[in-house]
Amino acid sequence: MLLLVLLACFSPAVLGRLEESQSENDLDLTDLDFGIASRRVPRQVKTILAKETRPLIQELSIKTTIMSRYAFTAVYCAMLNRRSAASEGVFQLQIPANAYVSNFTMIIGGRVYQSEIRPREKKVKPEDGRAKNKESGDPSAEPEMEVFKMAANIPGRNRAVFMLTYEELLQRRLGRYEHVTSLRPLQLVSRLTLDVTIIDHSAITGLEVLLLRNSRGGGAGTSRTSGRPQLPVTTEIKKEKNMCRITFSPNIVQQARIATNGLLGDFVIRYDVQRDMGIGDIQVLNGHFVHYFAPKDLPAVPKNVVFVIDTSASMLGKKIRQTKEALFTILGDLRPGDHFNFISFSNRVKVWQPGRLVPVTPNNVRDAKKFIFMLPTSGGTNINSAIQTGSSLLQDYLSAQDASPNSVSLIIFLTDGQPTVGEVQSVTILGNTRSAVQGKFCIFTIGIGNDVDYRLLERMALDNCGMMRRIPEEADASSMLKGFYDEIGTPLLSDIRINYTKDSVQYVTQHLFTNYFNGSEIVIAGKLTNQSAESLHVQVTASNSDKSIILETDVPLQHREVETENRVKAARAVMAAGARPPGSALAKEFGVVLGSILEDFVERLWGFLSVKEGLRSRLRSQTSREREDHIQQATNLSLTYNFLTPLTNMVVEKPSVLADGTTAPPTNEAISTGNEVLSEPVDPAGPGGRPPTLSNTVGGDEKRPVKKSVTISKTSADGDPHFVVEFPLSKLTVCFNINGEPGHVLRLVSDHKASGVTVNGKLIGAPPPPGSHKHQRTYFSTITVVVDHPKRVYIEVTPKKVILDGRDRIVLPCHSTVTVDSGVLSVSIVAGTNVTVSVGGNISFVILLHQYKNPAPYQRDHLGFYIGQSKGLSHDCHGLLGQFLYEEVGLAQLPVGGEAKPGTVLKVKGRSVPVVQKSRRIYGGAQSVDCWFARNNAAKLIDGQYGDYLRSHMFDTSEWTHGSNGA
Repeated sequence: MLLLVLLACFSPAVLGRLEESQSENDLDLTDLDFGIASRRVPRQVKTILAKETRPLIQELSIKTTIMSRYAFTAVYCAMLNRRSAASEGVFQLQIPANAYVSNFTMIIGGRVYQSEIRPREKKVKPEDGRAKNKESGDPSAEPEMEVFKMAANIPGRNRAVFMLTYEELLQRRLGRYEHVTSLRPLQLVSRLTLDVTIIDHSAITGLEVLLLRNSRGGGAGTSRTSGRPQLPVTTEIKKEKNMCRITFSPNIVQQARIATNGLLGDFVIRYDVQRDMGIGDIQVLNGHFVHYFAPKDLPAVPKNVVFVIDTSASMLGKKIRQTKEALFTILGDLRPGDHFNFISFSNRVKVWQPGRLVPVTPNNVRDAKKFIFMLPTSGGTNINSAIQTGSSLLQDYLSAQDASPNSVSLIIFLTDGQPTVGEVQSVTILGNTRSAVQGKFCIFTIGIGNDVDYRLLERMALDNCGMMRRIPEEADASSMLKGFYDEIGTPLLSDIRINYTKDSVQYVTQHLFTNYFNGSEIVIAGKLTNQSAESLHVQVTASNSDKSIILETDVPLQHREVETENRVKAARAVMAAGARPPGSALAKEFGVVLGSILEDFVERLWGFLSVKEGLRSRLRSQTSREREDHIQQATNLSLTYNFLTPLTNMVVEKPSVLADGTTAPPTNEAISTGNEVLSEPVDPAGPGGRPPTLSNTVGGDEKRPVKKSVTISKTSADGDPHFVVEFPLSKLTVCFNINGEPGHVLRLVSDHKASGVTVNGKLIGAPPPPGSHKHQRTYFSTITVVVDHPKRVYIEVTPKKVILDGRDRIVLPCHSTVTVDSGVLSVSIVAGTNVTVSVGGNISFVILLHQYKNPAPYQRDHLGFYIGQSKGLSHDCHGLLGQFLYEEVGLAQLPVGGEAKPGTVLKVKGRSVPVVQKSRRIYGGAQSVDCWFARNNAAKLIDGQYGDYLRSHMFDTSEWTHGSNGA
């Protein structure tokens, strides 16, 4: 599904690097914990001074499609090295910390260098004594932006293209979604374009485009129109009910008015969607669902809040001043019915109102402001005692009869440092906190500056149903603290439980929530066990201020899927209409692939949420075994969806540049690994020749053949795609082509009623090679084998991974050699070569992995499908290949008058099909086979028409209902 999953075949591999936008040192992807460091002013100055010799950015195009709050962003950057000598080009882009990079590709010297996501190796303890960096799964625990950076040598007088995609789920805060695009190319760009398309199932409301944030050029780059809000210069907005498109394309002069150094700032879009009271919005696509729940017009639940404020010496000055300002404002926002107290801590702990929480009254608010105003700063940081004191206050209050039974209780804890007084061991502090809280209230933690133990604060919040926020050293702590309180200051529901029809869903993300706060949103995703089901029963239970709430309904799945598919089609149409840059086949293909990813956005959203959940669960783990289980699960999902996460690395081979400034030639031509499937050389026999034997391998790096082997026939679908059908009884081999469209799903084998086996293949597009008569080429990018008896299980194969969904869901990388038996289904992978899928003991399929090193632009990694054993398939088997398994055919000569040669026809199922002799290469090019070729998309050879073999999705198991062609 991802663009050009290609690897270069020479020079050492280098790792893409992510770094915080405020860090001084670059961080390699082998160390993706993103710790805190000082500002990067020296690096920016150095870059500006060197800009005259660095490659020129000719074009920077950023295209984002936000599909139901899930955002896909594709970045296209073209650089030109104007010097005669090779020069280093640096691609650098700030991306939201909550996002995951899903693809990176370089095109240098006409060659493609495709990144690969691999599992992250276990880290060894740093020798320099540095503290371990954060390994967060919580977006609130990370800085708002990170920097993706890749450097590569560009040959003299040559051009390089960098293409990056990343994905994120927009979070609703304070009643709106916010999408941020960083525009900081570090130089003026000839063609700079930003295109953001928002498409949603619900009506879009409150759309707002802000002035460029943190722009160093002031307001010179904005336009002012009387009676209309200010927008960044050249910004255009086209809005409809469910869709809007925002474009921003300043020329060089307009960019220079904003910032001459290319640091334009953040382009910020805010919006919300119309929502009604009920169970929320559920969207369905390709066997997965996503549920958005954000009720409105509910009364606020009373809250019991204890503010625990660090007053150690390090808070002196700006930090304590801004903290006090925020607390003054927050006190004014407390509601009648709320109860509160304040605790300050340094070496010692001081409680404003010992032994109680006080109600919100004018006098209590006044006295609290006096207490805050008089807070001094001195001493160290006794975090453990402060948390214990706050927890004791809340526990005593909740144990008394005064507390409202449906109130929400929480601690808001703020510090700028690490524990230095009393208990200083993080593990002990966390254990003490869990014992004190006992699951009765939540802890929300806030860290200010660079010296905070953010890992401790994050663990403390995650263990106790809260969130953590960081406030950068130079930020406005007052506004950020007030903003965080606003997010959690109005609880509307507590003890939320969302349930779905039993046995109708699986792998559902978190569906139990302690609180729901006004202006936020609960998002749940999962997988449907039965895609043909008509409806899904959904029930939401929760508690409000004075009552329990039960909401339930039956969601029409088929209707919702049609609606979602229509939105996806609309998104693809918008993307196609705005394709840039014109004339660039690779860039257009990049957009096409991004569009195809949209077709699986619900599944990818589920994967995104599941990875985040796995990372959070890892931090909450109490045992090493539990932690390893969560790590493995999150790693497998990261590999499945090609996400760059704290558990994975991105590897891309770097082009070698010779002394004369040119790119070194590849050591080998592009080679498909499919030619390695044979355990011994095969004599290129004609029809009826001896088939090769494929040896299964197990274990680690060494490929050791086991005794068992699988004999495969010539019956296959491989290449573009070229179909070959072997008729052993007739001693004939027939071949044909299928000219499909990218995204089409073809039925290859259908034996649903008898053996329960169905095989489908999905096509991916590629441009034709130079001089080809074809408009485009198509290959199989994904193949699924679904078995419905005795229990529904499936295997999904791509060139990069195999997903086995049986007793457990297992994700296996194709670069490893492994065998897994899941009862009815078993899979055996020979690293980078082939995948053998066995059903029972009498059905097997072999899927060749065609992967290219240093590919040409028209080459794509793809799959070849071969039928191994077919004895277990019934005589009623159908599909493009399955319909011929038990047929006999014959040849006949048709005399033609005049000088024309007699024609040959193939007799099959009473039909006459004109054929000609051809030769085809199979088994990854290892063998040549002579065959009789049927033209015109196999017209009359196959039952029905091409369109009859198209399926709606990869897991469709419907039977053949179209009958046969006439004679």
